[in-house]
Amino acid sequence: MKCALVTGGARGIGRVICKKLAVELGYHVLINYQRNEQAATETLATLNDEGATGEIIKFDVGNATEVNDALQTWSEHHPEAVMEVIVNNAGVTRDGLFMWMSREDWSSVLDVSLQGFYNVTHFFIQKLLHQRYGRIINIVSVSGVKGTAGQVNYSAAKAGVVGATKALAQEIAKRNITVNAVAPGFIRSDMTEGMDEKELKKIIPANRFGEAEEVADLVCFLASKKAGYITGEVININGGIYA
Repeated sequence: MKCALVTGGARGIGRVICKKLAVELGYHVLINYQRNEQAATETLATLNDEGATGEIIKFDVGNATEVNDALQTWSEHHPEAVMEVIVNNAGVTRDGLFMWMSREDWSSVLDVSLQGFYNVTHFFIQKLLHQRYGRIINIVSVSGVKGTAGQVNYSAAKAGVVGATKALAQEIAKRNITVNAVAPGFIRSDMTEGMDEKELKKIIPANRFGEAEEVADLVCFLASKKAGYITGEVININGGIYA
């Protein structure tokens, strides 16, 4: 059984990524969630409706003990499973000017994006190296590439994952494992729901927000065998707002 894991897979971009990996690439998809079990169950239902398979798995990516316990238990129950694709998609924002940013708002954002990348990827890295095949795809952000005022914590967290992507790619390329980052700009999702789309699209050369499907298509390509010679890359998908 060939598997893919998508952290933060219950909603938004994560949900569409789960569906694409299951339906288009035929993976048994682990849909990770932290709180919203109903949304995760709905995501699983969309996979099943398409004749694909998956399951939901609960853990907080930023909590090393939770990650290890959940994934260890899953691994023991599925000894035949081969984890091939890891999509580190989970992320949170706690926006505000740096001078007023609390230590908690700083730490919580880094814990999910940066520590979460370590916790999840590190659990599977030995297995990927042993099987000599894998795809690690990190969902970062235009904020992590160019920096965004009011998002010093989020920009720092995503920039950290960008650096980790480039370094890890060099360490494990010989084992046929690719590591890439996808950096979305303004994408219609839960995270951009409260934004003034009409006003913001004026600063986007493509004159629109992106769709979750467009991000998921890119992730799906990077997760496929077609992308075997692409590694260590940060691919912007932002309608031209930053290149």
